[in-house]
Amino acid sequence: MDTSGSKLPIYAAIAANLAIAVAKFIAASFSGSSAMISEGIHSLVDTGNGGLLLFGIHESKKPADDNHPFGHGKELYFWSLIVAILIFSIGGGMSLYKGISHIADPAPLTDPFWSYIVLGLAFLFEGSALFFALKNFKKQKGKNTYWKAIKLSKDPGSFAVILEDAGALVGLVIAATGLFLGHYFEDARYDAYASVLIGLLLAVIALILAIESKGLLIGEGANEEMSSSILKVVHADEAVDKAKKPLTMYFGPQNVFLAIDIRFKKNQSSLDIEKAVCRLEKDIRHFHPSVKRIFIETSSFTEQKNIE
Repeated sequence: MDTSGSKLPIYAAIAANLAIAVAKFIAASFSGSSAMISEGIHSLVDTGNGGLLLFGIHESKKPADDNHPFGHGKELYFWSLIVAILIFSIGGGMSLYKGISHIADPAPLTDPFWSYIVLGLAFLFEGSALFFALKNFKKQKGKNTYWKAIKLSKDPGSFAVILEDAGALVGLVIAATGLFLGHYFEDARYDAYASVLIGLLLAVIALILAIESKGLLIGEGANEEMSSSILKVVHADEAVDKAKKPLTMYFGPQNVFLAIDIRFKKNQSSLDIEKAVCRLEKDIRHFHPSVKRIFIETSSFTEQKNIE
């Protein structure tokens, strides 16, 4: 999936989060709800995060140059890591701070009417944004579950939005529950407890996103299924005797580097080997279009045999 396809759900999420953040802060000013303030911070952080992901996508499309011969694809992975840090520090940290401070010094209860209205509208908008993101992600999900597809995905522009939108919906439920329990039991601490839970939720989402981004940033390779498929394509060529396991690395969601060690059959001329290499490159890219650069090594097997 091209990274440009990730932009549509990001634009939708930015628009929804910005409008919701303003509404939440207005409602929080009327109600004094700690959970509503946390939710407003959450939506504001999500808005900024969407902008950072768009910036990352833009930067990742820069052409290769002398200093970056393999392109700038990993820019997207770097900015998704920054997004995770912001979710953890600003979103999670401030929500925990507001919740803990309001537990120690509960705010007086006020009319929750506007808070419920805003939470309901926010749930509708966030649910629509998540539906749109999941629909867009379905193109690359295949037969996998959504969770497995997120784990396998190499496109933070897609799975980061899904994680944020899903977290936003859960956060809204927590905020509404805390608000309801606080007024039902006439104890504002329930609202503060909800704020703490929202902070912990954001911390978990940030951790998941950071782990996924870290793996891609430090040089994550293709999964076993793709590696096995490449090896199968190589062994199917009539000129190939044997090949080692492919070495791969993602330089972007649709930019895979491939290096593979191949021993060709005996009595092959230089021209035959040259034709076989061209044929292999064509066949590999046919089954795996994301493989942009292919390096084929043909000497290691011979050297290893001589050593043995």
